Amino acid sequence: MILIEDWRAVLAKAWSLKFNAAAGLLGAAEVYIALVQPAGIPNGVFAGIAAVVSLLAFGARLLAQREFNGTDK
Repeated sequence: MILIEDWRAVLAKAWSLKFNAAAGLLGAAEVYIALVQPAGIPNGVFAGIAAVVSLLAFGARLLAQREFNGTDK
């Protein structure tokens, strides 16, 4: 497996990666909430938000971003 030439730019600017990172953090928060069980936070809230963010990541992966096609407007 070989990295793409502009992997640093993709890592810094790609919304799909940002959304996937957010979904991972929300998933970890859901596990933490399940273990600690604080009052006032129902089970599944963070998992539901993570699912929505994952769908956003899927959509962002399909869209072309201006940062990568040479136009910044």
